[in-house]
Amino acid sequence: MNRDEAEITLKKLFGIDKFYDEQWETVDKLLKGERVLLIQRTGFGKSLCFQFVATQYEGITIIFSPLIALMRDQVKSLQLNGIAAAYLNSEQTDEEYNEVISLAIENNIKILYIAPERMENKKWNETVRQMKLSMVVVDEAHTISEWGHDFRPAFKRIIQLVQLLPADMPVLATTATANKKVQMDIETQITGKITTLRGKLLRPNFHLFVIETKSEEEKYQWLGDNLKNLPGNGLIYTGTRVDSERYANWLNNIGVNCVNYNGGFEAEKRKEIENSFMTNKWKCIVSTNALGMGIDKSDIRFIIHTQIPQSPIHYYQEIGRAGRDGKAAYVILFFNSDKDDVNDIYKDCELPLAFIEGSKPKLVYYNSVINLLKSEPLKENEIIKKSNLKQKQVRIIKADLIEQGIIKEVIYNRSKTYEYQRNAPELDSSRFEKLRKQKLKDLDSMVEYVFTKQPRMKYLCEFLEDTETKVFTNCDNTKYKKRISNPSNEVIDKYNNYINDEFPILELSTKLSNLSDGIASSFYGSSNVGNIIHKCKYETKEDFPDFLLNQSVKAIKSKLYDIDFDMMLYIPPTISKDLVKNFVTKLSDKLDIPLSHILFKNRETEPQKIFTNNYLKKDNIKGAFSLKNEKLVKQKTILLVDDICDSGTTLKEIGSMLTKYGAIKIVPFTIAKTISGDI
Repeated sequence: MNRDEAEITLKKLFGIDKFYDEQWETVDKLLKGERVLLIQRTGFGKSLCFQFVATQYEGITIIFSPLIALMRDQVKSLQLNGIAAAYLNSEQTDEEYNEVISLAIENNIKILYIAPERMENKKWNETVRQMKLSMVVVDEAHTISEWGHDFRPAFKRIIQLVQLLPADMPVLATTATANKKVQMDIETQITGKITTLRGKLLRPNFHLFVIETKSEEEKYQWLGDNLKNLPGNGLIYTGTRVDSERYANWLNNIGVNCVNYNGGFEAEKRKEIENSFMTNKWKCIVSTNALGMGIDKSDIRFIIHTQIPQSPIHYYQEIGRAGRDGKAAYVILFFNSDKDDVNDIYKDCELPLAFIEGSKPKLVYYNSVINLLKSEPLKENEIIKKSNLKQKQVRIIKADLIEQGIIKEVIYNRSKTYEYQRNAPELDSSRFEKLRKQKLKDLDSMVEYVFTKQPRMKYLCEFLEDTETKVFTNCDNTKYKKRISNPSNEVIDKYNNYINDEFPILELSTKLSNLSDGIASSFYGSSNVGNIIHKCKYETKEDFPDFLLNQSVKAIKSKLYDIDFDMMLYIPPTISKDLVKNFVTKLSDKLDIPLSHILFKNRETEPQKIFTNNYLKKDNIKGAFSLKNEKLVKQKTILLVDDICDSGTTLKEIGSMLTKYGAIKIVPFTIAKTISGDI
């Protein structure tokens, strides 16, 4: 097929007249059965390259992608064009998953997107061999490289599959962000004869700004003064889930129509927010980096970071969704230049430093897993339970130990099991330290971006090793006026009033029970509330002070005023004895909600805080609670009270039990909600 013939077909299938020259070069090589690494900026049209080629082959094209929102959008678009497409990801039920697998085996799907984590499913491994494969695509290919900015251990399985493919089967790897080190790593992993096509990264329609602040409060206040004046719709990126909630609550409080989003939301809620954003329902979405890479919206007019990313690569990737239509887009980075007196580091660097230090588990954890597997082969969930490590930690450790030949994966009783290799080599941690040092160097470069005097786009392009020679005039170091933090008295007053009434949401609702989202009266780590709770629970054993009671009454009356509660229940304590009981007795009197003491523990449990993963948290409290009289909760609306909400596992367990006995609505309330670094 020559270019003229291809573009006639392109018009029929996609309604697009022409390929860019760079697109055609990629398409031509894939049609000839070659392997290609395509490094092109966001908005270039990388997806069109592999979608078009997929339609020209008889079999199925598999596209590995971590972007669930994007695969959803692209499958919908392909289907509207009459192209048989489907996806496999964590949002699907087992029935939906099996239906797609069957269609793929029968060659009734032309394009199949799959989230790499789904390759852990044993059915996938059994059935992929039965599919008539024509091409494999690794989208967001930087995720297969440890040197990339978003490496994921599950992606190693992609390479295992690619390396088994015939040499003449086309393979495409795509990314918008890969320096030469990442490029070479991807090329090595994919193996075979591979051509790398690298495009230009310059985004002249970006208006790049850095705004220095002396506190976190100034970031909130700048947005309060200025966000409404920014054009169109946009994204605000925060460092953690709690931050996304707090910024969204503040902006809504001052009349900005926005919504919070993070990776902890259930699939339906994420879809609803994404779809609403596409139709411009929100001025902005406030989110962790769980959102954005998969949003296929061309007219995002601004992207603001309240937290400095770990590297210029992270930053370029995250701002890449702005202005894909070629029109002006505002790209703003806040930086708190206040320093920690003890460690002499910028306070805004504390979170990315924590992420870097946590990107590889401690060596003692590696040795713990090795020793467990020396004793007996174990499944992943068994390793998690026996080691008391988080799932993410165990998956990183597994991938590293398999790569070093220390353990291997075997199928035992139709389940994936991991066993220690006889005569295995010693763990080599030198690579981990080298990787850590590189990430620390990248963070230093991100700070350098903040203070650089050269054009900001030039700095980003050079860091990504794009030797663009054009004149750069699209930032506050060139022709645009500097933006400064200078909050108005009005917004300062509004912010101070807001902080006094900041009541965190407990996002605990689930389809499996009648437990709804609830509220807390404060965050555990952002005020003295946490210190007071800790002191009462573990030191003085005295009742919680009246100010916590008054704060709780205020929170419930302001946020749950429209709910008529039939009764109040409280979580039976593990170690705090009558502390919560005494508190809710006073709370019941203040709110005039009948208090019942029917909820009790039928066995001893450990404090939930000693467990690091949900497997052990759930096992610890599963079936541990009972009611003295189940009939009393039937058809009741219940306020369920505890002192602290961390994972919410205990509240969910009790919510399920109360639902079982007929409670029609259970609303959780806690004095405080913990602040975690989850994204």
